[in-house]
Amino acid sequence: MMNPQNELEKQEEQEKQEERMIYDAFRKLLDTYLASNHRKKVDIITRAFNFAKQAHKGVRRLSGEPYIMHPIAVAQIVCAEIGMGSTSICAALLHDVEEDTDYTYEDIRNLFGEKIANIVEGLTKISGGIFGDRASLQAETFKKLLLTMSDDIRVILIKISDRLHNMRTLNSMLPSKQYKIAGETLYIYAPLADRLGLNKIKTELEDLSFKYEHPDDFKSITEQLESTQSERDTIFRNFTPPIRKALDKMPIDYQIVSRIKSPYSIWTKMQNKHISFEEIFDILAIRIIFTPQKDEEEINDCFNIYVALTQVYKSHPDRFRDWVNHPKANGYQALHVTLMSNEGEWIEVQIRSKRMDDIDEQGVAAHWKYKLKDPDTAQEESEDKMDGWLHTIKEILDDPQPDTLDLLDTIKLNLFASEIIVFTPKGEIKSMPANATALDFAFSIHSFLGTHCIGAKVNHKLVPLMHHLKSGDQIEILTSRTQQVKHDWLKYVTTAKAKSKIQACLRKMDRDIEREGENMLHDFLESKDFEVNSDIINKLLVFHHFNSKEDFLLAIGEKKLEFTDADVDYLHGKHSGGGWRKYIPFINSKKETPTDDTDNIAFIQSIDRKKVLTLNDTNIDKCIISDCCHPIPGDDALAFINSEENKLYIHKRNCNKALKLKSNFGNNIVAVAWDMHMDLFETTINISGIDENGMLLKIAEVLYEQEHVNVVSLNIAGNNGIFEAKLTIKVHNTEEVRNICLSLKKIDKILKAVRFD
Repeated sequence: MMNPQNELEKQEEQEKQEERMIYDAFRKLLDTYLASNHRKKVDIITRAFNFAKQAHKGVRRLSGEPYIMHPIAVAQIVCAEIGMGSTSICAALLHDVEEDTDYTYEDIRNLFGEKIANIVEGLTKISGGIFGDRASLQAETFKKLLLTMSDDIRVILIKISDRLHNMRTLNSMLPSKQYKIAGETLYIYAPLADRLGLNKIKTELEDLSFKYEHPDDFKSITEQLESTQSERDTIFRNFTPPIRKALDKMPIDYQIVSRIKSPYSIWTKMQNKHISFEEIFDILAIRIIFTPQKDEEEINDCFNIYVALTQVYKSHPDRFRDWVNHPKANGYQALHVTLMSNEGEWIEVQIRSKRMDDIDEQGVAAHWKYKLKDPDTAQEESEDKMDGWLHTIKEILDDPQPDTLDLLDTIKLNLFASEIIVFTPKGEIKSMPANATALDFAFSIHSFLGTHCIGAKVNHKLVPLMHHLKSGDQIEILTSRTQQVKHDWLKYVTTAKAKSKIQACLRKMDRDIEREGENMLHDFLESKDFEVNSDIINKLLVFHHFNSKEDFLLAIGEKKLEFTDADVDYLHGKHSGGGWRKYIPFINSKKETPTDDTDNIAFIQSIDRKKVLTLNDTNIDKCIISDCCHPIPGDDALAFINSEENKLYIHKRNCNKALKLKSNFGNNIVAVAWDMHMDLFETTINISGIDENGMLLKIAEVLYEQEHVNVVSLNIAGNNGIFEAKLTIKVHNTEEVRNICLSLKKIDKILKAVRFD
């Protein structure tokens, strides 16, 4: 046994090491802050650190380190990676004090002032609170986050920093928690970071989520990037000298750097286009970052560099993007041009000033830095584009949604959307999400214009409401005062604002129809001498098979339901046998096959959500393989416990539905592993290539050689010398699918064979 004295000495030594670690981390934070352009308010930052250190004393994270290391790390991100000042650094150091300790808002306000206290309070509101029955914790959190963000943008910037540090230290969490947090990060925080212009942080959030959700794919792509780095270095060395020679003749300071596509972006492209790593040709891009001699010459310098490049290399006519004159909604500015190298490869070149580069890295914080000379005061200002986006969010939040999950989806419509530039009849520029329709444009101008829209003229030609707009279109909206919002319009819009306004109008119209239906119901009951009360109405609900009073009144108001003598008889109790129907009882109800779910319920209740659930030949029949993504053994998968149905659904981790489940019902997610040997699972392979005689025979021969593979169907069609085939098979696992695809690709003239679910 260890001597108690030695044990005490060891503990004291550990405490000293931890103290050194804490103060080293804080010293680094101060050094970063002192190296910035902010006013040097070291005293208040030091006070905030000492207060937070005392408040979290004795508390440890799951990793075992002292809890105070987390607030210091968040403050470091806020300072170094976003470029915020003393107010935000203090709020980051204190961000968990109100939620996790006995200190209150008043305590923080008295010690650090109202501004810091309000930000900490905003962060606390996001994390805590009472949640609705149907809404999930994550969806409600998102709603609160947006509400708080519209009051002070620093709240969301600190929250994103908090999430980034949590993602960096996610390895100490259980697998099911990792999926939940990674899914929520991809669904909510990465697009928010993107919208706020935090490109570097957005990329890291995506890559970290990818690393935990698909570790094998992440490792594979990372290794392939490393193994092909020398090839890209060679391309960079050969491609840039002629550009440097041209730029050296110009009166600007510049640097040329390479940009490598992130692992998550590469994987997403591979999934969406069903291609291999080798088929992705835009992994490398070149950035030219310059400092203009005069600020007012910045845009001219961008285009002068572009002209110089096109005299060195040939440019792709369809791949020029002017984000300088038409910045993205998150403030991003640059010129993008794709050039043909001397080796015959297309390479994208991004031209941007140092200011534009800072904004791409640090987002809104860099906007403020360049907008005002004093960075601390500048943080209280915001850019017009950001104001516009926040105003849109506020409009959506001001209109109450019946379901928080609907709200989350509505907001997300605008988070991921890329943009197009369109024009009003007077030539004013409007940014719209890609795939926006004429109806979206009408609502973006004014709600009245949207609700009374009957059509539009695009480039002086008449088009319907659902017409999709393209960059450069000029749109004139046609209206009529007699026009009313219709339910079908929800299919025609893609923007959050349009969708929320249409839903609000429909709810108002439904309420008016419900009131009319209620009057008609009262008139009917009174005419038949019935007393109007809830019991009578509930009886009619049962008689007409309605689940809610609102739906019942709506059907009456829309004249879809009319009262007859049968209603009167039912209310008088003359419904025991249903006349002749009592002799044929099955006429009155659907015939249901009795099912015994006892085993399934017992199985689900026995699942330990903290552990990895192994799917095997004995329990797979108690699970439901989801139709949306068709996971098979070998896929990165997860299980979702549907508590209402007492059923367990298996999804691929990258399935769109699974992504929503992780962020909305994270506590019902279970990590799974496959241990299947007997069962066969259905999957589909898409094959394409050059059509020639005997191709079907060659495919059949490959399938014949495959053991343990059952062919369900093969549909093949040729057109103008090209054929496409859809092969549905039953296999044991993904390894068998890969082998079949590889064998099919060996057939001469077959260009592609990929799994497609």
